[in-house]
Amino acid sequence: MLQIPHFINGQRTAGVAQRYSAVFNPALGRPQAEVALAEPQDVAAAVAAAHAAFPAWAALSPLKRSRILFRFKSILEERQRELAAVISSEHGKVESDAQGEVQRGLEVVEFACGIPQLLKGEYTEQVATGVDAWTMRQPLGVVAGITPFNFPAMVPMWMFPVALACGNTFILKPSERDPSAPLLIAEWLKEAGLPDGVFNVLQGDKLAVDGLLTHPDVAAVSFVGSTPIARYIYETGAAHGKRVQALGGAKNHMVVLPDADLDMTIEALMGAAYGSAGERCMAISVAVAVGDVADTLVARLAERTRQLRINAGTDPQAEMGPLVTRQHLDKVTGYIAQGVAEGATLVVDGRGLVVPGCEEGFFIGGTLFDHVTPEMTIYQEEIFGPVLAVVRVDSLDAAVRLINQHAYGNGTAIFTRNGGAAREFAHRIQVGMVGINVPIPVPMAFHSFGGWKASLFGDHHMHGPEGVRFYTRMKAITSRWPAGQVQSAEFAMPTLG
Repeated sequence: MLQIPHFINGQRTAGVAQRYSAVFNPALGRPQAEVALAEPQDVAAAVAAAHAAFPAWAALSPLKRSRILFRFKSILEERQRELAAVISSEHGKVESDAQGEVQRGLEVVEFACGIPQLLKGEYTEQVATGVDAWTMRQPLGVVAGITPFNFPAMVPMWMFPVALACGNTFILKPSERDPSAPLLIAEWLKEAGLPDGVFNVLQGDKLAVDGLLTHPDVAAVSFVGSTPIARYIYETGAAHGKRVQALGGAKNHMVVLPDADLDMTIEALMGAAYGSAGERCMAISVAVAVGDVADTLVARLAERTRQLRINAGTDPQAEMGPLVTRQHLDKVTGYIAQGVAEGATLVVDGRGLVVPGCEEGFFIGGTLFDHVTPEMTIYQEEIFGPVLAVVRVDSLDAAVRLINQHAYGNGTAIFTRNGGAAREFAHRIQVGMVGINVPIPVPMAFHSFGGWKASLFGDHHMHGPEGVRFYTRMKAITSRWPAGQVQSAEFAMPTLG
């Protein structure tokens, strides 16, 4: 069976290779490779390589670093389909969706190519008599990214392009479920001219994660995943003196007002709820129907959900592929059963779907619940599957209260023709990313991505200007040159002016 290694100090390596984990083709339901799981010696080797490469990389001018990223950008543009096919084979998402993932990651590379402008500091001449002051931003050192299975290319590219452009060296610990895409990225970065050791891929599980979180030479950690793990990453990393941004789970709501364009709303909900089989941290999993729009909304959603085209990701007509693992399929079907047991109305049941030619695949159909209430488990918890819950409320105020009381605060949306209602919603809602007639409000690369409440642990959002701030630290310089006159000692707190 194909063995998937680490990428350390510019080359693929099996490392200690004492443990392996199976990598499945989710559409076929069978393993197609096995990935090496890092031992402490492998963690130490990756950190040592990144630590050794840091001084020379940090000393390189931002312009030269950006030119390497420009070359990587060109390679990525030429080979998007190759990377998308690898993602689809291990994750299960349809290849068109995988290509979209690569494109959104590529946009961050484009942003990072402008790093010479982004790293400029501030300067004040004559801040006091004969005194000048300025600031500069400098890299942290070795930084690590711990990324999830659902976006094996995009989420790493939300991290490492900005980190590298700022002068840091990077260790990526991807999900062991779909580990091949990061290896391609590592090889393409080297092809673009990135020096050995500047970007490393450490395959592994919790042992690798804990090794990075506690290693004294790792200065910062970025993470995307579930809320319990995000909290653990944040607390452990911070306890070991690291800068941490840890993005957690979500329960994203879409509010539908009675005046919404229902044709647009239905299509938006379908893509946002069932795209990538719901395995997105920005997926819409709750539709909040306001007033008398609910009956029509549910009826039309049910009709459209039953028409979903579900197949292996290689089918160009497929709208949705399988879930990532058998265990996750069992978890999602368990949530559906619990929703029924707790009294929600199961309008469309996706359980038991069999795809011809992929009978052993991890498939489930789109599922729709109505009359869901806030006390139900399927409302409270992140299902991370193609399950959409409709909650009925009587007013926009009730919708805002409902969302603001939820533990998560990642993304939300409102669909309406009423500009005043949309403006009020955007102002009052306690959520990090808000869409107005946009179902998945993921900011462009030159803005920043991040949620509120239990969806983010740490002070910085991801990529964009916040990413530059996260991967650098500011230094302030105050300068005076002697003009021949010796000044007397000042024993009071100095004041300038």
